[in-house]
Amino acid sequence: MLNFVKFGKISIKTHPELSEKWVQDRIAEDPTLLGLGDVILKDKERLQPKAGRLDLLLQEADSNRRYEVEVQLGATDESHIIRTIEYWDIERKRYPAYDHVAVIVAENITSRFLNVINLFNGMIPIIALQMTALQLDGKVGLVFTTVLDQVRLGLDGDDEEVQETTDRAYWESRGSKKTVQMADKLFEIVKQCEPSLELKYNKFYIGLSKNGTPFNFLVFRPKKVFMRLDLKLARSQELEDRLEQAGLDMMDYDAGWGAYRIRLQPTDLEKNMGLLSDMIREAAKSAGCEIS
Repeated sequence: MLNFVKFGKISIKTHPELSEKWVQDRIAEDPTLLGLGDVILKDKERLQPKAGRLDLLLQEADSNRRYEVEVQLGATDESHIIRTIEYWDIERKRYPAYDHVAVIVAENITSRFLNVINLFNGMIPIIALQMTALQLDGKVGLVFTTVLDQVRLGLDGDDEEVQETTDRAYWESRGSKKTVQMADKLFEIVKQCEPSLELKYNKFYIGLSKNGTPFNFLVFRPKKVFMRLDLKLARSQELEDRLEQAGLDMMDYDAGWGAYRIRLQPTDLEKNMGLLSDMIREAAKSAGCEIS
């Protein structure tokens, strides 16, 4: 039996021994504390041309995504928001090859400023984390809670009204009959999850529609000798380990779209239909399908 322990909440801002630098050091020691995934410290107190210093620059271990992190004790304010966005803007202009996300960390993100931050989200990729310090028996821990996540963009072409529709023959020519048939086999799993779904052939991908409306929790991109599957799923180390053990080619994880990109050969379907079925069913469930 686990014993219940009551932690005491403390204010870092008013604490005589703790400071913003102490918080930065703890995050620098283990950046995964923030809950942003497998991230690595790239730089600390990073000098910005004519604009002060960025508290922390983090980068995802397996992608080109960077997080510009600004920490503030107490409640967030106008200067904190402006500074965070300014540093994000400087970094993205200096290093355009990377995908940049602004991160605001504060002990108290008030509803007023949460509304202000939310106005930027979508135009500026921004995440707001509320930081709580907990104390027990002379020891202090930090908990970070996401109060505003980056707005997830739709999968490529979710804006169907501006997409040129095509047909099966177009994709059999652009890809091949064999790779389009791969999409058919995986679509059989989709139909088991949601019988009302249909394939929709668009110019840049084969998507899904429900009663004529886009419902793209996955899209197919048949090529000549392989097919790329883009599948909307929360990132999971356990899932990535399963993909690696199965020998499936995970091209990358697009955090902006919240989707895995997997390169599939025809033999992959024969060997790993169970795993692919699990993934499709989970993506369908996350999209709101009632899985039997």
